[in-house]
Order: sequence, then C-alpha cells, then structure tokens
Amino acid sequence: MKFVDEATIRVQAGNGGHGCLSFRREKYVEKGGPDGGDGGHGGSVYLVADPAMNTLADFRVARKFRAESGQGGAGRNKTGKSGEDLDVVVPCGTVVRDVDTGEIICDLTMPGQRQRVAEGGRGGLGNTRFKSSTNRAPRRTTQGTPGEGRHLALELKVLADVGLLGLPNAGKSTLIAAMSQAKPRIADYPFTTLHPNLGVVRVGRLQSFVMADIPGLIEGASEGAGLGIQFLRHLQRTGLLLHLVDIAPVDGSDPAGAVRAIAQELANFSEDLAVKPRWLVINKIDLLDDEERAAARQRLVEQLDWRGPVFEVSAATGEGTEALGQAVVRELEELAEAADRG
Repeated sequence: MKFVDEATIRVQAGNGGHGCLSFRREKYVEKGGPDGGDGGHGGSVYLVADPAMNTLADFRVARKFRAESGQGGAGRNKTGKSGEDLDVVVPCGTVVRDVDTGEIICDLTMPGQRQRVAEGGRGGLGNTRFKSSTNRAPRRTTQGTPGEGRHLALELKVLADVGLLGLPNAGKSTLIAAMSQAKPRIADYPFTTLHPNLGVVRVGRLQSFVMADIPGLIEGASEGAGLGIQFLRHLQRTGLLLHLVDIAPVDGSDPAGAVRAIAQELANFSEDLAVKPRWLVINKIDLLDDEERAAARQRLVEQLDWRGPVFEVSAATGEGTEALGQAVVRELEELAEAADRG
C-alpha cells in the first residue's frame, strides 16, 4: 500500500430529530392532552487509533464521513431513534487539526484511543414537554439542532524510539535491515527510500526499541531540494537520533560537510529537533583498514569538534551493530528515568 502521511477529510455529525406535535385521540377519551415525543439525538463522529494501520492512504479516496441523524418524535410519547455514532479508524500517531481554525484537536498515540471530533445535534422537544397547569393543550415544539461539521487535517507522525538521519546512500536502510526484521528497498542510487520505514530492534531476549528510517536529506532540503523536509516530522517523537555518515564516499565528498549540512537542515525545520540527543554513527568501515579507519574517525571528530558519542559500524557486514543496539537501549532507559523524575 502507498505510504501517505497527510490527508484532509470532512466530518459531519448527524442532525437531531424534530419534536412531535400530537394529541391523544382515543375512544371515549375527550381532550386526551398532548402526547408528542421528543426527537432522537444525532450521531457523533469519533476518530479511533488503530495500531494495525500505518498509512493515511485510505483517505485519498474516502474523504467525507457523515454520522446518522436522529429520527423525529412520534405520538403516544414515542421518542425518535437516536443516530448511530460513526467511528473513523486512523493510524496511531495521527495528529488531528481543524483546518478552519488551526486548532490541534487531539494527538492519537495510544492504541484504541477514541476522540470525538464532531458532536451530534440534540433532539427537539415534543409538545408534551410544554404542558402546564395553565396550558393543557400546547402546540409548541422545538426542532432538532444541526450536527457539527468540520474540515480536519490529519498528519501522521510515526511512533519510534530512535530516528536515522543522513544523506542519501549513507546506508540507513541497510543499517535498519541489519539490526531488525524490516525489509526496506536497498539499492545503489540516491533516494531509494521514498517513505519512512520502521523496524523493531531486539537486544537480548527482553529488550527492544523501534527505529525509524526516513528518506535521505540533502543540503537545501528546507527549501524543497531533493524530497524536501516533509518526512522530518516523523523524527519529532523519537528520543534519540543516530546521524549516519559514509566514511568513504565514492564521490570523494567531505563527510564532515555532510554532517554539518544535515545539522543545519534540522535547525531550519525545528529547534526542538535540533536539540535532541544525536549520536554520530560512522558507517562503511569495512571499506577501510584499521589504520585508515582510526585516522578517518579522528579527522572527522576534530573537524566537527564532536563532543557526543561516536560509533563505528558496517551495516553491510553487521560489524558494530550489536554494540550500537546495546548502547541505544541503555540511553533510552536513562531518558525514560529522567522523564519520570522530571
């Protein structure tokens, strides 16, 4: 299925049913009095988070959702049937925004989370409601109120613990395939990855974390170059960023310049994303011997004045990936403990 992370839909709650104007008519009963029932309430529209869904592609076709309206009241004090509520299923991680006001209505992150986005109309009152000691035959009723209607913008942000950053062909998809059971498309050309991939990385028998691989960034992405920065939103929920850099690029480009370019694009997109914990992961070390590897690492760290953790891996052979996974688990545990204390 095609990956879609943005959609706009129209939701319309059901209208309330009208109240009934009726009087009791029965043999041998004169002036039986009012017996008009109330109208039923309109159904509401709810969004429900479903962990089995991973894209908003369905909303490319189905864009309008309308709940059932309430039925009108009837004689003999019969209340109209209320309309059924409508549940619209969306992926976990969906942010819902009102298009007209810009208000963020909800952020559906938990499986089964349910949020009302359009309230059904109230049913009208039948004439029985207006009977009094001074008005024994009221002819007054009220109409049901219209249901709420909204234009909603849905924005999917994948739920992952760790995000992968890097230029196209830095080896991000190869790394997530080496560390998890994910099967992204891998090829020797730029922008092989066209949408985010998620993989569950298991460390030992009981520990695991979710890693997200997004399409590669290039300098100028914030201005629309390459695939732009449209996928950077998928890294906003992560707790840790792994910045993958090709230590031996075939085109002879400067690895330090590549790291600086991506860091600048992060800052252009979001200050919060720019200050997230970020580790430097040097990839493709299998292409260098031990001396060249050590010299290249030292040169890169000095050029960047890098103060954070640095890891050396080979996504193609799996070298260094186990140590990286164990370190990530420890870091995520520390971040979780710090969040609990805070």
